[in-house]
Amino acid sequence: MGTLDAYESAYRFALLAAKEASEEIVQIYGGQFQTEIKSDGSPVTEADLASSKIIDFHLSKTGIPIVSEENEHTSYEERKHWDINWCVDPLDGTREFVKRNGEFAVNIALIRNGKPVFGVIAHPLEKRILFGGTEFGVFETAFEHLDTKENWVNVEPEDETNAPITVTCSRAYHNGPVLQYLNELESQFNQIEFIKKGSSLKFFDLAHGRAHTYPRFAPTMEWDIASGQAILEALGGKVLHASTGQPLVYNKENLFNPYFLAHTRAFLKRWLGEK
Repeated sequence: MGTLDAYESAYRFALLAAKEASEEIVQIYGGQFQTEIKSDGSPVTEADLASSKIIDFHLSKTGIPIVSEENEHTSYEERKHWDINWCVDPLDGTREFVKRNGEFAVNIALIRNGKPVFGVIAHPLEKRILFGGTEFGVFETAFEHLDTKENWVNVEPEDETNAPITVTCSRAYHNGPVLQYLNELESQFNQIEFIKKGSSLKFFDLAHGRAHTYPRFAPTMEWDIASGQAILEALGGKVLHASTGQPLVYNKENLFNPYFLAHTRAFLKRWLGEK
């Protein structure tokens, strides 16, 4: 089992925040709720705002600044001097929440010098939480067992896969670059399979080896991916800029992500020949 470093208390606040926010989201999900459209065209519900309030309450105790989808963003002139910050999506997959298909999550990541070092992804409806980082290891547990380390399941990286390559992707945004990437996979592996799923829940499938690669050639923000990158990198995988091949970085002046490809370790070894 992994060990906690000097940020132990910060990690615990993040885990508790994700759990309590998830429970509030499920309460709202079970009833009637209003949806508004923000200036950028994306939806927001009372669940987004309630989750954000809970997460802010817990993370504020750490003294670490927060970059969150639902908070007013600190200017880059101030942010560029931060060496550590939280990156939060209080309700990742608001569109899926509104559609009531269950494919939404809570994302919390700790960013150190532009790199995600710890990530939390909570699945509110299944009451499960996936979390970890390179200094910590990766674990999954039920909400009810969050306070009991003995009930944490250590997620081990998958080294090899001879199964058909499985692509996890969103239910939308299947544009030209995605099709080109899929054609490249088919030309090498002959057969590929798909798991179509909304939000950062895709990283549950990547972490457990049910999926091997996640191409994203559509807009995302830092808080959509940071927690997943921390977890995937801890398992030997990578989240790479689709053009440069470099890992994504965070707390940028522009909080939009570039297009990216997320790969498991097994996929990298098989496709790219990495050791």
